Amino acid sequence: MSSRLIAAAWAQAVHHPLQTLLISIILVPILYVASGELSRRRARIAAFEGPPGLPVVGNIPDIKYNAAEKYREWSQIYGDVYQIQLGEIPVIVVNSAKSARVIFGQFSQALSSRPVFYTFHKVLSNTAGTTIGTSPFSDSLKRRRKGAASALNKPAVTTYIPHLDVETLAFVKEGFEYGAAGTQGVDPMPMIQRLSLSLSLTLNWGTRMGSRDDPMFHEITDVEEDISKFRSTTGNLQDYIPLLRLNPFSAGSRRAREMRGRRDVYLKKLNDDLDERMAKGTHKPCIQANIIQDKEAALNKEELTSISLTMLSGGLDTLTTLMAWSIALLAQRPDIQEKAIVEIRKMYSEKEMLCDPEDDMKCTYIVALFKECLR
Repeated sequence: MSSRLIAAAWAQAVHHPLQTLLISIILVPILYVASGELSRRRARIAAFEGPPGLPVVGNIPDIKYNAAEKYREWSQIYGDVYQIQLGEIPVIVVNSAKSARVIFGQFSQALSSRPVFYTFHKVLSNTAGTTIGTSPFSDSLKRRRKGAASALNKPAVTTYIPHLDVETLAFVKEGFEYGAAGTQGVDPMPMIQRLSLSLSLTLNWGTRMGSRDDPMFHEITDVEEDISKFRSTTGNLQDYIPLLRLNPFSAGSRRAREMRGRRDVYLKKLNDDLDERMAKGTHKPCIQANIIQDKEAALNKEELTSISLTMLSGGLDTLTTLMAWSIALLAQRPDIQEKAIVEIRKMYSEKEMLCDPEDDMKCTYIVALFKECLR
């Protein structure tokens, strides 16, 4: 039966090419939309309701401009937990603290994997791999987590304290100098980025980013900022609409390949520099060296790079955001600043520039303050 249909279609195409072309122009989009709708329906999770979406794109247009407000509106209709459709991919939305505690707290093991996205995973990350936080669950991910845990346990972190002291002192010094001892306003973001990057480089590779005028500072921050955008929910439509991946002129894919190439250059330099110092025995304690020397970790080169990327991108993303919000809070609350100074002076004199690394966070107000900033 199928062979006869194929033969008939071929005969139609040979004897009536123009008519066949017109029919194809009409039928192919209809068949694509129909097959996509069938695929979307099969992908949906049966236990959850959610808003209906448009063919092909699903709910992407609904959340493009103010996703948070749209999620709130939908929660009034579908409850705290519901599903939306981004192209062909169903997404569960958790929209209340109570539901988040249950789902992310009680079932955290079931949520340890990450979905694979075309632009981020298959275009951008196909040479250096992905970070721990963006990897699908696998034996490799378990090895990487174990390796990172061995480098981030309490005894290991103790060896990094001198690095933390150097970087935080440099950060305060920069603020003092660029702000002319508090007499003029200063944009703290470049200083925060240098602090974040230098901490990442120091803790992971044992090398500092001493100045924000260093060309590598600008290269790494520019590239990593661009890379973080490839994880945007609605910034890369080809992640959800496979048809768009056929576009040979895709700006998203072209940009991802460019960022991949630039990142590979500085990753290789950082890794080669550390390998050279380790060979000479001049390296300082750092996460990458600790993992390389941990024979039980048994990580390959790609897995080591994944851990490096985790420390690099995670530090620039999370620490930069944390510091920016914390400074914004303190700038608006001089009473908190005054209280913090009073509590610090109860433990340390004005002549002491840094706290004792062995103080074990005994200044309770400062501990409470940074925990609130972390929250």
